Amino acid sequence: MRLGSAEPKAFVKVGSHTMLHYCFATLARLASVNEIVAAIPPGMEKRARDEASKAGVSVPLKITPGGTERQDSVRIALAISSAESELVVVHDGARPFADADLFNRCIDAAARSGAAIAAIPVADTLKRVAEGTIIATVKRAGLYQAQTPQAFQRRLLVAAHERAMRDRVIATDDAELVEQIRGTVEIVEASAMNLKITTKADLMMAEKLAPQFK
Repeated sequence: MRLGSAEPKAFVKVGSHTMLHYCFATLARLASVNEIVAAIPPGMEKRARDEASKAGVSVPLKITPGGTERQDSVRIALAISSAESELVVVHDGARPFADADLFNRCIDAAARSGAAIAAIPVADTLKRVAEGTIIATVKRAGLYQAQTPQAFQRRLLVAAHERAMRDRVIATDDAELVEQIRGTVEIVEASAMNLKITTKADLMMAEKLAPQFK
């Protein structure tokens, strides 16, 4: 693991809490959330329930072992989510600092457009590289860096995953699957504070931010 920990990423501590705890705590504050489904590494189910309890989760909670790849985990979680839900939100446990306002804005946008994702404009100059050499500069105007949460009308996301399974399509996020069935995906502007913790450097930065997200 790039974080240098034997723990599954969601259970790595940032400050005084695990990444999973921060995510659960934010979801617990959202009045629009009626159910939480968490795809967790096999064998970690009890710890996940303990984290949810400590974070104040009071809505029904379903815990399931995740799949081999991210896309598999989302598909598994989606399959056991309530069929009565009109909207679903997909979030990465490695983004512990997504706040309630960002979730609410994504949910509102998905209710309006069918699908919406948190994203930030690309700030740096982008270079296309082959064998260590720049072959082109990519214009960054109109380019965004995708984040989570990503919110969808449930029927739309189900259709996207069913098509991906049938055609053996692999995507890096759920928005791409929805794009491939011609769904409209709205951008909800987020911030760099909603960082994804992947490396030791990310973790060091997150440790400095953690006191703001108790």
